[in-house]
Amino acid sequence: MSIKRARLSPDESRLIAVEAARDLLIEAGPQAVTLKAVAGRVGRTHANLLHHFGSAAGLQKALAAHLADTITAKIGEAVDAARRGEVSPRTIVDMTFDAFDREGAGALASWMLASGNEDALDPVVEAIHRLVDKLAASALTPHLAELIRDNTLMLVLLALGDSQLGGAMAAALALPREKAREIATRSLTFALMQEAAAIAAQAKV
Repeated sequence: MSIKRARLSPDESRLIAVEAARDLLIEAGPQAVTLKAVAGRVGRTHANLLHHFGSAAGLQKALAAHLADTITAKIGEAVDAARRGEVSPRTIVDMTFDAFDREGAGALASWMLASGNEDALDPVVEAIHRLVDKLAASALTPHLAELIRDNTLMLVLLALGDSQLGGAMAAALALPREKAREIATRSLTFALMQEAAAIAAQAKV
């Protein structure tokens, strides 16, 4: 459905376009995220989107930033909930893997790299860095902070790799399709258990 609204602020126009780009990414893949396609989706002209994003690469970079901010915010909330025992580690794993697979972040990253648009991934790395810094800042010990960084690296790389080759690799090794998620869940569960034990030990002091 085209969005017909006479006057939008620049920020509103950008957000509507980026959300339309995300819909196109999920529906048809990264190759479908073009200025022309997004313009048609939101009822704007190609020139209008060119004004806001500068190029298709600029649109993709804005989409990557939007995905990264949205995903890391959700994961951060889930991690806090897991620390309180309100959600399971598997919930965090599934959110991360789904972001790269079903929500298209992995395909978008690969497409941009193949297109020579490597700097478009900077917002993704920066968003993950901010999330890790926030989580590590609340860790009780340097060891726990390092454990958070280790698990973030493991989780992101596993999720990204699984979105690209997970099905083929699992089949080739005669493993269940969910095996990568199971591996990530075990590691994350161990990390959360160590954190819980440290909190319990501190409370006894």
